[in-house]
Amino acid sequence: MTESDTDAATGSIYAAKPWISLLSEAQRAPVSPAETLVHAFRASVARTPQHPALAYFDGRLSYRETDALSDSVAGHLAAKGLERGDRVAIMLQNSPQFVLALLGAWKAGATVVPLNPMYKSGEVGHVLKDAEVTALICADRAWESYLRDTAAAAPTVRIAVTACELDLQSQNDDRVLNFERLSAPEDADDLMAVARRGLAAPEGRELTAADVALISYTSGTSGTPKGAMNSHGNIMVNAERQRTGHPVAEGSSYFALAPLFHITGMVCQLAACLTNAGTLVLAYRFHPGVVLDAFAEHRPAYTVGPSTAFMALAAHPDVTREHFASFQVISSGGAPLPPALVEKFRAGFGPYIRNGYGLTECTAPCAAVPPEREAPVDPVSGTLSVGVPGPDTIVRILDENGDEVPFGEQGEIAVRGPQVVSGYWRLPDATAAAFPDGELRTGDIGFMDRDGWLYVVDRKKDMINASGFKVWPREVEDVLYTHPAVREAAVVGVPDAYRGETVRAYVSLRPGALVESGELGAYCKERLAAYKYPREVEILPELPKTASGKILRRELRSAQ
Repeated sequence: MTESDTDAATGSIYAAKPWISLLSEAQRAPVSPAETLVHAFRASVARTPQHPALAYFDGRLSYRETDALSDSVAGHLAAKGLERGDRVAIMLQNSPQFVLALLGAWKAGATVVPLNPMYKSGEVGHVLKDAEVTALICADRAWESYLRDTAAAAPTVRIAVTACELDLQSQNDDRVLNFERLSAPEDADDLMAVARRGLAAPEGRELTAADVALISYTSGTSGTPKGAMNSHGNIMVNAERQRTGHPVAEGSSYFALAPLFHITGMVCQLAACLTNAGTLVLAYRFHPGVVLDAFAEHRPAYTVGPSTAFMALAAHPDVTREHFASFQVISSGGAPLPPALVEKFRAGFGPYIRNGYGLTECTAPCAAVPPEREAPVDPVSGTLSVGVPGPDTIVRILDENGDEVPFGEQGEIAVRGPQVVSGYWRLPDATAAAFPDGELRTGDIGFMDRDGWLYVVDRKKDMINASGFKVWPREVEDVLYTHPAVREAAVVGVPDAYRGETVRAYVSLRPGALVESGELGAYCKERLAAYKYPREVEILPELPKTASGKILRRELRSAQ
């Protein structure tokens, strides 16, 4: 390590930010984000009141209409007794109703608690009680099937609003909107009926950058889910970085490929779009055929999604290069991006998928591939870089004692910057452990090269110990993805009497592909050290995933 590697003031080799030279002038420039997304949205309303803010199949809502409808939602919540700082849980798919509920809750001065629509009663009940939720806004079908009882068991919930996600469109695409309209419940108010009353948003509820915008519950990969407190300032600095750092013109269409309840969809799609006076294109939930039809109709300039979504789109029998011709930027986040997928996608359809890295605790991205560049692949491990940090972010790599390791060496990724949350909701001990001195310890293992490119190797807890040798699942998965028959791959450690743990792989195949599990094992054996290749390979029709598209290794492990 040379003297030039070390920042004289701090002694940190990373404080010198070698990645700055990789950023464009626009990306290096300071940003002055609005206080909150409501402020940014109102500025867009003033600039382009008639421009479509939301597109949902054949339905459209202008900025002026979206503003008025969400004002009325805010007025209704306030009239029902919602106070500034109360929590509003929103459990909806990618629909205009989600956006109206979100803006309405913030205009009423509330903190929003986004809920995954795939949650079951016990998962929802935990969040409602833990966050002491006052109001629940959810789909009418979920209310009728189980949320009525779940909300009744949560002592603080006293306001219920339901939405029919068939509203605001007339196409009724039965590939995703394959449900019937229900009668309005007597014990909950209908969202669109409330929104159309023309109520005014309450006065004196203005929120600031320091206020908590979201309590975003982690997926609970280890233990009980925790609520990360994303401030309005956290959201807006990343939304503004998205707006200024990407070559996406004001007013462009953004396709919501990632779920809006997930931090990636919330910030990189919804917040960035409304800040840029764009049109947010919504399609309820992910269905490859529906998404491709929306691409053809709306010609979006930007989208972000997990690698698994791009795998599914690439495998669809009707996909063509023309479906992707309008995109200026396609980003990937939320799940590892194999280098083989990037090259296959570019060869087949044209766009280069730009990798990114972030967590709920850093309000989506803390590193990304600049639009003018391509991510390098580490020649030793074959790992694709997730990009570089922004100019106001510091990423460090730490050993088990919390000391920095030199460039190129592996350790835990730590993040400091304006997008990092202040901590977990009412969990001071967990906050102290995860955010010492305000720096996020991610639990991810990675390294940074001397130019500032960041590489994520794997989750610390997913490491496999085979006869004392470390095996990172990502490295084995990346090899599997280079096989032409493999669509998805996941690698886990399983108990082994002799080796302690051994490597097992699960794969799903591309449409029409035929391959034996033994052939895949042999393919890996040719390309990996003896202790790394999978001794067992199981072929499944689909691999289990979260709603955001991340493959659930823990479910595969627990199935043993």
